[in-house]
Amino acid sequence: MIRHHDDLIQSVQQVRDGSLSRRAFLAAAAAAGFSAAMANRLLTTGPAAAAPTRQDEPPQGGQVIVGLSQEPTIFNPLKSTLEVDRGVQFAIFDSLWRIDPDAVLIPNLATELPSVENGGISEDGLTYTFTLREDAAWHDGEPFTAADVVFSHQTIMNPDFVPGTRIGHDQVADISAPDDYTVTMTLAQPYAPFLLTWADTYIVPEHVLSDVEDLNTAEFNSTAPVGTGPFTFEQRVAGDNITLQANPNYHGPGPYLDTVIFKYVPDLNVLYTQFQTGEIDATGIQGITAENFAEAQTLEGKVIHTEPTGFVEFIYMNHGNPVFQDLAVRQALYAAMDKQNIIDTIYYGVHSPIETYLPTQSWAYNPDLEPQVFDIAAANAILDEAGWPPGDDGIRQKDDVRLSFTNSTTAGNPVREQAQQYLQQTWHEIGVDMQIENMPAAVIWGDYFNLSEYDSVMVGWTNPPDPDGTSRFHSDYIPAQGGGGQNTMQYKNEELDALWEAGVAELDQDARAEIYRQAQQILRDDLAYLPIFQYTFIEGTAEGLENYRQNAFVVSNQWNIYEWYWSNGG
Repeated sequence: MIRHHDDLIQSVQQVRDGSLSRRAFLAAAAAAGFSAAMANRLLTTGPAAAAPTRQDEPPQGGQVIVGLSQEPTIFNPLKSTLEVDRGVQFAIFDSLWRIDPDAVLIPNLATELPSVENGGISEDGLTYTFTLREDAAWHDGEPFTAADVVFSHQTIMNPDFVPGTRIGHDQVADISAPDDYTVTMTLAQPYAPFLLTWADTYIVPEHVLSDVEDLNTAEFNSTAPVGTGPFTFEQRVAGDNITLQANPNYHGPGPYLDTVIFKYVPDLNVLYTQFQTGEIDATGIQGITAENFAEAQTLEGKVIHTEPTGFVEFIYMNHGNPVFQDLAVRQALYAAMDKQNIIDTIYYGVHSPIETYLPTQSWAYNPDLEPQVFDIAAANAILDEAGWPPGDDGIRQKDDVRLSFTNSTTAGNPVREQAQQYLQQTWHEIGVDMQIENMPAAVIWGDYFNLSEYDSVMVGWTNPPDPDGTSRFHSDYIPAQGGGGQNTMQYKNEELDALWEAGVAELDQDARAEIYRQAQQILRDDLAYLPIFQYTFIEGTAEGLENYRQNAFVVSNQWNIYEWYWSNGG
């Protein structure tokens, strides 16, 4: 029986020499009042490390309610990379390593970050060896092994499976598992962001999914996810909430909370009100809109977090639509976008205008792109010269193509809806009919967006630490045309494709930066999309909720929910 720390350390040694099972150790430690996090940490560090006292551990217990304006619906982390889904996936699943707010990769399911120096990466940059930890287990009790890593990669590359992205994985020429805790991969050519690929690849269980007939429609994806992460899936009430419970066998550190509830509140005004009243403990992306920023800072018992992010807002245009295949149309729409007024009036000047997909803090950001100038007269002149005369109703037309299209975004997002109305008004002044057609998040960001069923959308996304834009802009990665990527605009540019391919094959960062500066110039000249601004996220937490850390390199700030705890009991 474990009674105090000396007994605990002695039991750790018994686990290591095989005379006591890990599960029996954790159960005995819990019965003696020791947290799962502390017990797991001793198993990880070993008895040679200084034994922590219970006072060193964050307080255990309580629940957190995270308010989201969009409803998470896909829990299979290989299928969806949307920020709202990722927030839940971060809690259920693990990747081989995490990325922290300083862009440092931290081992998680792997024991170390491979490098040339430690032998994990070959001198030619083609062979990678991942060494896995031996104390991680799936939520159903089965051990995590190298077979799961191999299976996750093979699932992504399965032509019958529709993944969130195949970028990076499609560079692997060979993958094998020499033993249960080693994975070796050989690339077809050097690929600079390969470690980042695995930072955003969350491992799924081979023993659960290997016999599933259709992985695209598996119950695992939406109602029965099984991970190795800090929290286990309990239930989803469609249209309302998702409940997760602490994983008592997590390989640590954490979790410290007992329960996490993701609450879906589609109306941002209602979401903010529930944060004010304490019905929600933490707001997700856009949970506090700019017009509420000043008031939010005065709320008693609340902490407001503001950090420049890697999140950029765009108008995406479907290049499969004849309206957007004319560069003149794209140029006129951009000239007639009152960008600064949208930022100042709707977003209270919180965000910053931008001309590229990369945030200003990126090492490959191009500062020399020509700033957009709002000019209605210039926009009209562009369309006149390009042969788009106004019709009887004032809407322009060319070769039987009417300059009319829909623009969609998440219904219930008042600031985006106001921005749409500004665009609708100024674009009408140049003879463009833009119709607003908003939808619930689960509808618009499903097949409607992913399979390019839209005309145009107002959308934002977070950039990873690496500036590679292959997944979103390369012509081989159009989901509607069978590509395993995120180029839902169906944008094609051979010169740009060549730059993306050169960028990931170049290992020198200075040389890569020059390649991506060229790519940004092409995107700006061709106006593949219309960039609006770089976000400064305004997010809130209840006072006493500790370790909430904004991170510009992830798509959701639930990335470290395993570390959250209440200092005041919640």
